[in-house]
Amino acid sequence: MRKGVNQMDIKEQVQEVLDKLRPFLLRDGGDCDLVDVEDGVVKLRLLGACGSCPSSTITLKAGIERALLEEVPGVVEVEQVF
Repeated sequence: MRKGVNQMDIKEQVQEVLDKLRPFLLRDGGDCDLVDVEDGVVKLRLLGACGSCPSSTITLKAGIERALLEEVPGVVEVEQVF
């Protein structure tokens, strides 16, 4: 039961960080959607221009993942899902 509570806390924290990053994504015509968080792995779907941008891997790893690793205890990786 406790794991479920912790998992929800992590999802809420991840969503808060994504909400802070969202204006930067929107400025470039993109966005992201939180699909799931499982065992510390955040699964995101990149939307709009971000979904087809050649720089999306850099945005995902150097931008979003770095921010989540710094701000959300328990996050170990960010993966893009399609």
